[in-house]
Amino acid sequence: MSTIASVTLDVADTEAAQRFYSAAFGLGARLRLRAAEAPSTGFRGFTLSLVVAQPADVDALVGAALEAGATALKPASKSMWGYGGTVQAPDGNVWKIATSAKKNTGPATKHVDQFVVLLGVADVGASKRFYVEHGLAVGKSFGPMYVEFATAEESPVKLGLYRRRALAKDAGVSPEGTGPHGLAVTGTLGAFTDLDDYLWEAPVPAAA
Repeated sequence: MSTIASVTLDVADTEAAQRFYSAAFGLGARLRLRAAEAPSTGFRGFTLSLVVAQPADVDALVGAALEAGATALKPASKSMWGYGGTVQAPDGNVWKIATSAKKNTGPATKHVDQFVVLLGVADVGASKRFYVEHGLAVGKSFGPMYVEFATAEESPVKLGLYRRRALAKDAGVSPEGTGPHGLAVTGTLGAFTDLDDYLWEAPVPAAA
Protein backbone atom coordinates (compact mmCIF):
# COMPACT_ATOMS: atom_id res chain seq x y z
CA MET A 1 0.00 0.00 0.00
CA SER A 2 1.01 3.62 -0.48
CA THR A 3 2.98 5.51 2.15
CA ILE A 4 2.98 9.23 2.87
CA ALA A 5 6.28 10.13 4.49
CA SER A 6 5.90 13.80 5.36
CA VAL A 7 4.22 17.13 4.84
CA THR A 8 6.19 20.26 3.95
CA LEU A 9 4.85 23.70 4.86
CA ASP A 10 6.00 26.86 3.12
CA VAL A 11 6.40 29.52 5.81
CA ALA A 12 7.59 33.12 5.91
CA ASP A 13 10.03 32.53 8.79
CA THR A 14 11.44 29.01 8.94
CA GLU A 15 13.34 29.54 12.20
CA ALA A 16 10.29 30.89 14.02
CA ALA A 17 8.11 28.11 12.63
CA GLN A 18 10.64 25.47 13.69
CA ARG A 19 10.65 26.84 17.22
CA PHE A 20 6.86 26.80 17.34
CA TYR A 21 6.38 23.26 16.01
CA SER A 22 9.15 21.81 18.17
CA ALA A 23 7.55 23.33 21.27
CA ALA A 24 3.94 22.62 20.32
CA PHE A 25 3.78 19.23 18.62
CA GLY A 26 7.20 17.62 18.22
CA LEU A 27 6.35 15.81 14.98
CA GLY A 28 9.92 15.21 13.90
CA ALA A 29 10.50 14.14 10.29
CA ARG A 30 6.77 13.97 9.58
CA LEU A 31 6.68 17.76 9.31
CA ARG A 32 9.15 19.74 7.20
CA LEU A 33 9.47 23.48 6.66
CA ARG A 34 10.85 25.64 3.89
CA ALA A 35 10.83 29.31 2.98
CA ALA A 36 7.75 30.44 1.09
CA GLU A 37 8.43 31.81 -2.39
CA ALA A 38 5.09 33.65 -2.60
CA PRO A 39 2.78 35.01 0.11
CA SER A 40 -0.62 33.51 0.98
CA THR A 41 -3.48 35.16 2.83
CA GLY A 42 -6.54 33.72 4.55
CA PHE A 43 -7.50 30.05 4.40
CA ARG A 44 -4.95 27.97 2.50
CA GLY A 45 -7.43 25.25 1.65
CA PHE A 46 -6.25 22.49 3.98
CA THR A 47 -6.03 21.61 7.64
CA LEU A 48 -3.71 19.36 9.60
CA SER A 49 -5.09 16.98 12.22
CA LEU A 50 -3.45 15.26 15.15
CA VAL A 51 -5.34 12.25 16.49
CA VAL A 52 -4.55 11.29 20.08
CA ALA A 53 -5.69 8.69 22.61
CA GLN A 54 -7.66 10.68 25.19
CA PRO A 55 -9.02 14.15 26.08
CA ALA A 56 -6.10 14.89 28.40
CA ASP A 57 -3.73 14.52 25.46
CA VAL A 58 -5.83 16.97 23.43
CA ASP A 59 -5.58 19.48 26.27
CA ALA A 60 -1.82 18.94 26.55
CA LEU A 61 -1.18 19.59 22.85
CA VAL A 62 -3.61 22.49 22.59
CA GLY A 63 -2.08 24.03 25.70
CA ALA A 64 1.44 23.62 24.33
CA ALA A 65 0.43 25.21 21.03
CA LEU A 66 -1.21 28.19 22.71
CA GLU A 67 1.78 28.67 25.01
CA ALA A 68 4.07 28.61 21.95
CA GLY A 69 2.07 31.37 20.23
CA ALA A 70 -0.92 29.74 18.48
CA THR A 71 -4.38 31.30 18.41
CA ALA A 72 -7.46 29.36 19.54
CA LEU A 73 -10.04 28.95 16.77
CA LYS A 74 -12.26 26.43 18.55
CA PRO A 75 -11.54 25.72 22.23
CA ALA A 76 -11.29 22.04 23.10
CA SER A 77 -14.71 20.66 23.96
CA LYS A 78 -16.85 17.53 23.92
CA SER A 79 -18.95 16.58 20.90
CA MET A 80 -20.93 13.61 19.61
CA TRP A 81 -17.80 12.09 18.09
CA GLY A 82 -15.39 12.70 20.97
CA TYR A 83 -13.30 15.63 22.14
CA GLY A 84 -11.19 18.14 20.26
CA GLY A 85 -10.11 21.70 19.56
CA THR A 86 -8.64 23.76 16.73
CA VAL A 87 -5.77 26.25 16.75
CA GLN A 88 -4.04 28.44 14.18
CA ALA A 89 -0.26 28.42 14.22
CA PRO A 90 1.65 31.73 13.99
CA ASP A 91 2.44 30.87 10.35
CA GLY A 92 -1.30 30.78 9.55
CA ASN A 93 -1.76 27.02 9.24
CA VAL A 94 -4.77 25.43 10.92
CA TRP A 95 -4.37 22.44 13.26
CA LYS A 96 -7.10 20.28 14.75
CA ILE A 97 -6.29 18.08 17.75
CA ALA A 98 -8.88 15.43 18.52
CA THR A 99 -9.72 12.05 20.03
CA SER A 100 -12.70 9.74 19.67
CA ALA A 101 -12.40 8.85 23.37
CA LYS A 102 -14.60 10.71 25.82
CA LYS A 103 -12.82 9.70 29.03
CA ASN A 104 -9.21 9.71 30.15
CA THR A 105 -7.53 6.39 30.81
CA GLY A 106 -4.15 7.59 32.05
CA PRO A 107 -1.83 10.56 32.57
CA ALA A 108 -1.70 13.20 29.83
CA THR A 109 0.98 12.84 27.16
CA LYS A 110 1.83 14.63 23.91
CA HIS A 111 1.95 11.40 21.94
CA VAL A 112 0.31 11.65 18.51
CA ASP A 113 -1.33 8.46 17.24
CA GLN A 114 -2.06 9.77 13.74
CA PHE A 115 -1.04 12.80 11.70
CA VAL A 116 -3.65 13.48 9.02
CA VAL A 117 -3.61 16.06 6.22
CA LEU A 118 -7.11 17.06 5.08
CA LEU A 119 -7.20 18.64 1.65
CA GLY A 120 -10.10 20.98 0.90
CA VAL A 121 -11.22 20.33 -2.67
CA ALA A 122 -13.82 21.68 -5.08
CA ASP A 123 -15.25 18.28 -6.05
CA VAL A 124 -14.69 15.38 -3.65
CA GLY A 125 -15.86 12.76 -6.18
CA ALA A 126 -13.54 13.97 -8.94
CA SER A 127 -10.59 14.24 -6.56
CA LYS A 128 -11.30 10.77 -5.18
CA ARG A 129 -11.17 9.32 -8.69
CA PHE A 130 -7.95 11.23 -9.38
CA TYR A 131 -6.20 9.79 -6.34
CA VAL A 132 -7.48 6.26 -6.96
CA GLU A 133 -6.03 6.49 -10.48
CA HIS A 134 -2.72 7.54 -8.91
CA GLY A 135 -2.63 4.45 -6.70
CA LEU A 136 -4.48 5.22 -3.47
CA ALA A 137 -7.21 2.96 -2.12
CA VAL A 138 -10.33 4.38 -0.51
CA GLY A 139 -10.63 3.54 3.19
CA LYS A 140 -13.85 5.40 4.04
CA SER A 141 -16.17 7.45 1.87
CA PHE A 142 -19.10 9.63 2.90
CA GLY A 143 -20.64 10.59 -0.43
CA PRO A 144 -19.72 14.04 -1.78
CA MET A 145 -18.53 15.30 1.61
CA TYR A 146 -15.50 13.33 2.78
CA VAL A 147 -13.06 10.63 1.72
CA GLU A 148 -10.39 8.93 3.82
CA PHE A 149 -7.71 6.97 1.98
CA ALA A 150 -6.13 3.74 3.12
CA THR A 151 -2.35 3.86 3.42
CA ALA A 152 0.18 1.40 4.78
CA GLU A 153 -0.17 0.89 8.52
CA GLU A 154 3.30 2.28 9.09
CA SER A 155 2.63 5.39 6.96
CA PRO A 156 3.70 8.43 9.04
CA VAL A 157 0.94 10.61 7.52
CA LYS A 158 -2.66 9.85 6.52
CA LEU A 159 -4.75 11.62 3.87
CA GLY A 160 -8.37 12.74 3.61
CA LEU A 161 -10.43 14.93 1.27
CA TYR A 162 -13.10 17.38 2.38
CA ARG A 163 -15.16 19.96 0.54
CA ARG A 164 -13.22 23.20 0.86
CA ARG A 165 -16.01 25.34 2.31
CA ALA A 166 -17.07 22.61 4.73
CA LEU A 167 -13.45 22.16 5.86
CA ALA A 168 -13.11 25.88 6.54
CA LYS A 169 -16.35 25.84 8.52
CA ASP A 170 -15.17 22.87 10.56
CA ALA A 171 -11.93 24.73 11.28
CA GLY A 172 -13.73 27.89 12.31
CA VAL A 173 -12.26 30.14 9.60
CA SER A 174 -13.51 31.95 6.50
CA PRO A 175 -13.11 29.89 3.30
CA GLU A 176 -11.61 32.88 1.48
CA GLY A 177 -7.91 32.95 0.73
CA THR A 178 -5.38 34.04 -1.87
CA GLY A 179 -2.01 32.76 -3.03
CA PRO A 180 -0.56 29.24 -3.15
CA HIS A 181 -1.53 26.50 -0.72
CA GLY A 182 1.97 26.48 0.74
CA LEU A 183 1.84 22.69 1.16
CA ALA A 184 3.70 19.79 -0.38
CA VAL A 185 3.00 16.13 0.40
CA THR A 186 5.83 13.62 0.03
CA GLY A 187 5.01 9.95 -0.58
CA THR A 188 5.33 6.90 -2.75
CA LEU A 189 2.70 8.17 -5.22
CA GLY A 190 5.39 10.22 -6.94
CA ALA A 191 5.54 13.84 -8.10
CA PHE A 192 2.47 15.59 -9.53
CA THR A 193 -0.04 18.39 -8.96
CA ASP A 194 -3.64 17.36 -8.26
CA LEU A 195 -6.93 18.84 -9.48
CA ASP A 196 -6.89 21.57 -6.82
CA ASP A 197 -3.22 22.50 -7.29
CA TYR A 198 -1.92 20.60 -4.26
CA LEU A 199 1.69 19.62 -4.83
CA TRP A 200 3.03 16.10 -4.35
CA GLU A 201 6.74 15.30 -4.28
CA ALA A 202 8.66 12.04 -4.53
CA PRO A 203 10.96 11.12 -1.63
CA VAL A 204 14.58 12.16 -2.05
CA PRO A 205 16.80 9.04 -2.12
CA ALA A 206 19.12 8.76 0.86
CA ALA A 207 22.76 9.51 0.16
CA ALA A 208 24.95 6.46 -0.30
